[in-house]
Order: sequence, then C-alpha cells, then structure tokens
Amino acid sequence: MEAANPHSSVNGIDGRRGRLTPRLAKIAVAVPLLAVAAMVAGFLCFTSTIASKETQFDATADGIVVLTGGASRIDDAVELLASGRGQRLLITGVAPTTNIADLAHRLREREHWFGCCVDLDYSAVNTIGNAVETRRWVLDRGFRSIVVVTSSYHMPRAMLEIGHRLPGVTLIPFPVVTEQRRAEPWWTSAASAKVLVSEYLKYIVAAARIGFDQPPGPTETAYRSRARI
Repeated sequence: MEAANPHSSVNGIDGRRGRLTPRLAKIAVAVPLLAVAAMVAGFLCFTSTIASKETQFDATADGIVVLTGGASRIDDAVELLASGRGQRLLITGVAPTTNIADLAHRLREREHWFGCCVDLDYSAVNTIGNAVETRRWVLDRGFRSIVVVTSSYHMPRAMLEIGHRLPGVTLIPFPVVTEQRRAEPWWTSAASAKVLVSEYLKYIVAAARIGFDQPPGPTETAYRSRARI
C-alpha cells in the first residue's frame, strides 16, 4: 500500500503549513470583496431612487397618510388634504403630548380641516408601527388608494412596509425633500451620507424580514383612532 503523502492537500488545506491552497485563498479574499461591491452598488441604486427635489403633484387618492418625524411632513400632508388630493388624512406616530388642537393652532390657515377630516394615531413608534396603523385605518375606511407622505430618504422603506400590509391598495408616494437635500448632494455632507447609509441598512433588513413573512390576511380588527375628529 502506498503511504499517505504528509504534504498533500486535504479539503483545500496545505498539509505542510495548515494554510489554504492558493485557489481557496483567492476565493476567501474575493467573496468579501464581491459582497462589499454588491453593497456599494446597492447603496448607489438606493440613493438614485431618492428624490432630490419636489415636483408638481397632481394625483388624487381616497386617503392621505403622513408618517411623523419631520416638521414639514405634516404641513405638506395638510396642504394635500386642502387641495382635494384625498378625503381624509391620517397622521401616524403622533407624540402622546400632542393633540389635535396643538396641530390646528400651528396651522391656523388650515385649522378647519382638523375639525372634519384628520385622524391621529398615537400607537406607532416606528415604521413598522406606522404600517400596521395605516392598514387598520385604510381597512376601516374602505379606501383603495392612499398618498404616502414622508421624507424622501424614508420613502423606500415606508412604501415597502405599508405595501407589504396593503397589497391590494394603490400607494402614491409624496416624498418631502429637506432644504439641505435640495441645497447640496448627499456625498458632500457627512451628516447626509450617514443618514442615507443608515436608512439603506434598515431597508435591507426590512426587505429580508418581509421576504420571510406572510402578508396579513384580508380582514383585521377595525381601526379605533384615539383622536378621531
């Protein structure tokens, strides 16, 4: 019987020094490099979908939903409501200390709309919660289309989360663009780049989670707003 060669490679390992063979060593280096390249390419595609300026909006829907988080989001959503772009407005993720009178006082020129057509949601504390409460509100109202209002960088994830829970409802995005986003490209600002990278990673996690999740059933307990006007 021929004796085993102590210097032979077993499973790609060099028996003399316990090292990877050159071929596997190249693969070990290439895989993470390809992963990084894919992440960078994905990030660039992600940023290319984010609006850098607001455009004329002429769409209409049954309802309007605004996700809180930026001062101008609510202003823009109320303006859409006043312009007849939807029948009612849901403001989701409202702070517990904020009430309808506070919002109406801040937007005096649109104050009367808060008395007829605005619903507040205090339950949501994140984007997932926003999507859950939006689903309840839409089902309760019987809406088949909604305008989604949130910051431009947040829009991809918001549309992903809400769309997953309302697969039969038409979603129309209305991205709110900040002054900083209008004034300078994101790559010239460390703060803007940090926000976009963070949002991109959150989007990937959300997409992966939703990929293994089943969409909600066709029925759900009717929405009970804590501040329906």
